[in-house]
Amino acid sequence: MRVKDRVAIVTGAGSGLGRAGAAALAREGAKVVVSDINAENGAAAAAAIAASGGEARSIAADVSVAAECERLVRETVAAFGAVHILYNNAGIALPFDDGFTPRIDPAVWDRVIRTNLSSVFYCAHYAIPEMARAGGGAIINTASSMAHLPLGGLDGYAASKGGVALLTKSMAPGCGMLNIRVNAISPGYVDTPMNALIWQSEEMKAAFAKGHATGLQTAEEIAEVVVFLASDAARSLTGAVLNCDRGWTAFKQPDLLR
Repeated sequence: MRVKDRVAIVTGAGSGLGRAGAAALAREGAKVVVSDINAENGAAAAAAIAASGGEARSIAADVSVAAECERLVRETVAAFGAVHILYNNAGIALPFDDGFTPRIDPAVWDRVIRTNLSSVFYCAHYAIPEMARAGGGAIINTASSMAHLPLGGLDGYAASKGGVALLTKSMAPGCGMLNIRVNAISPGYVDTPMNALIWQSEEMKAAFAKGHATGLQTAEEIAEVVVFLASDAARSLTGAVLNCDRGWTAFKQPDLLR
């Protein structure tokens, strides 16, 4: 087991990438705190892990709020005694409200930035001292292919994910002195409920699938990358932003989707 007896916090773990990541970390021996703004979804994800023989606890939190992140870390330490792994996965895409900058309501911009970028800072801010006390660990942040190849039309989302990528790189040197590695993943388009909102039709979904060298991704394959980055096998990696996107950013996407 690659992360046996380590304590992991996974945000946005009630569905999609977060749920798959939490389950994979538990299978590899971690004690997992499943956190989601939707308490019911989080509890269901934790129950599924327990039913499979893993150890998990659900702590509902709105990670776009600093005080909620502080509580999340505090309750994790109270429950399991430490924090070794932080998977900052919580995020939103608002395709009908986000868009071209002059057309975005500032309240929408603020919500996207708080949820996708500020939450990474908030959770890391409170978790890093606990991880240092535990002897070190690993932080994995969810960026996006949009951090490298924005398609246009989701300016807030692209900005938030670009921020995650550079925050990851900026945090790595300081965290290295505390024996904490910090990396980010940049998936392409994964077959999840959130992306279904973007596709809106089977035809658009098929167009996006063709933009990947080997088709759409699954949440489970991204979870394997997360487990790798959390494990000692990734000890040489810190400050890395991994394009785990099945070749999405290798194509000229605007022409493909026009």
